[in-house]
Amino acid sequence: MNRDNDKGKILIKRSLIMAGCKVFVLLLIILRLYYLQVYQADKFKTLADENRISTRILLPQRGIIYDRNHEILATNIQNFQALIVAEQAPNVQETLDAFKKIMPLSEAEEERIKRDLKRNRSFVPIKIKDNLTWEEVAKIQLHAEDLPGIIIDEGLNRYYPYAEIMAPVIGYVASVSESDVKDDPLLEIPGFKIGKSGIEKFLEQKLRGKGGILKLEVNAYGRVMKEIEETEGVHGENVVLTLDARLQQKAYEAFGDESGAAILLDVNSGEILAFVSTPSFDPNAFTQGLSQEQWNSLINNERHPLTNKAIQGQYSPGSVFKPLVAIAGLEAGAIKPDTRHFCAGKMFVGDHPFHCWKRVGHGYLSLVEALQHSCDIYFYETAQRTGIDKIAEVARRFGLGKAINIGLENEKSGLIPDKDWKLARYGEPWQVGESLIAGIGQGYVLVTPLQLAVMTARIANGGYEVTPTFFPVKNTSNIKKINVAKEHLNIVKDGMYAVVNVPGGTAWASQFVYNDQRMSGKTGSVQVRRISLKERQTGVIQQKDLPWKYRDHAIFIAYAPADKPKYALAVLVEHGGGGSSVAAPIAAKILKESLILDPVSHNKSIVQ
Repeated sequence: MNRDNDKGKILIKRSLIMAGCKVFVLLLIILRLYYLQVYQADKFKTLADENRISTRILLPQRGIIYDRNHEILATNIQNFQALIVAEQAPNVQETLDAFKKIMPLSEAEEERIKRDLKRNRSFVPIKIKDNLTWEEVAKIQLHAEDLPGIIIDEGLNRYYPYAEIMAPVIGYVASVSESDVKDDPLLEIPGFKIGKSGIEKFLEQKLRGKGGILKLEVNAYGRVMKEIEETEGVHGENVVLTLDARLQQKAYEAFGDESGAAILLDVNSGEILAFVSTPSFDPNAFTQGLSQEQWNSLINNERHPLTNKAIQGQYSPGSVFKPLVAIAGLEAGAIKPDTRHFCAGKMFVGDHPFHCWKRVGHGYLSLVEALQHSCDIYFYETAQRTGIDKIAEVARRFGLGKAINIGLENEKSGLIPDKDWKLARYGEPWQVGESLIAGIGQGYVLVTPLQLAVMTARIANGGYEVTPTFFPVKNTSNIKKINVAKEHLNIVKDGMYAVVNVPGGTAWASQFVYNDQRMSGKTGSVQVRRISLKERQTGVIQQKDLPWKYRDHAIFIAYAPADKPKYALAVLVEHGGGGSSVAAPIAAKILKESLILDPVSHNKSIVQ
């Protein structure tokens, strides 16, 4: 009997323990549910919403770029795309085969489509082809019954109406690459395009705008059920540049098939009116995506269309450097305005001959006449008396030897050598003969066409330190005056006037008169090959008889009107043969057009 009681007590005890455990577990579950449903309610509501709501970024419209007269240089146009939604096509491959009969697809396009179809869910639209014309859209719509799953989507694409004419300045946009800094959620969107060069790159943040937000309700599979909310983005800012599309086009066309660069500045403000590098490239092709064949044709072109020659090309300036040598000589007291030198066709330093371009010599010349006829001997003498350090000092005052930083990428600094530079670079002292070579703009001296335009503007405006810019200048009163004597600038300007407007001047054939206005300038021809002593004795080979790559570079700097300058210009023609025969006629066309189009109300003269 006692045993039965003991067993009963044990069973009751065990039952109570088990019941207590169940109650304890139940209490834990209740507490956990209470915690999750009450204390964690907001958190799980947010997580549920994140699963239920799909948030997408809406692409902003990119800002428009205008010239000074509000001519459109870069804009956005309708872009029609053919897309395929796999779940709506009974047989995707058959649909693609039918599409190819209407509109051919390249192997690369087919591979991309197949890759995208594998990566994405069946209800996600996949691009087949974009940049469709109205005719192509109509053709697809006409065969819609044979193309199940294919839809037409409308968006915006960047468009450059002046194409290659403006490409070196405006640049282009293209898809975000792995190397681009992802500083904006927009850049994570596949296919989003950003500025890759030119003004498009320089003003990327301003032009890009800010994306909008679209909230969609989706089911468990990610399919859109309905739109919940849309917040519009911010349109990219529009930009007005100082360029004049009319002058830009005139300058580009003036080169014809030649290779080179031209920069036209307002001498009083530094505003850039034309900025040409030719041959160029079509930025619209980059925006749409280049084929391998197109890319190869660009990079294998010996005239380098992808190089912005205006700021990336570094050239010996040749005789267009002589006005600065003259100023340096006058400033140093090495010569006076009435100093005359005799040119016999060559001179010697020690036993080394230095030749003038005119084999028989020019005879006795004044400084103005030396500039007019571009006599090498006169400037050999001047450079020898002045010294390289003084020449370098003056050259730097007028904008040579350092990058100007106008906002375009990969700008070169050029090189203005002096004694310290050579000692640091080569560990050797400067030689007298090197001063003579520098005196005619060759040897170590290197410049960019943009720097030559700046130099010309600073001479033309009476010695004011204008800086080139693509953006409107509202105030010119704070532009710094260069420390140079007015009379020294005036004698050099007299020489540049004679170059064009006095018989015998090297650019006499390119003179023009428009409303009693003329241009002043200076020619330059730069050797790219060594002329041997034997060739000098037997006769130097004519430029036209040389292969293109061995011909001299042709350079011309100019300003107009000659009596009250407004516009400064530098023209460089790669392997053009001669500054007077090739570069000067191009410059004359550009400067005359600038005077024809001259808006008098925009004249902000600082010339004293």
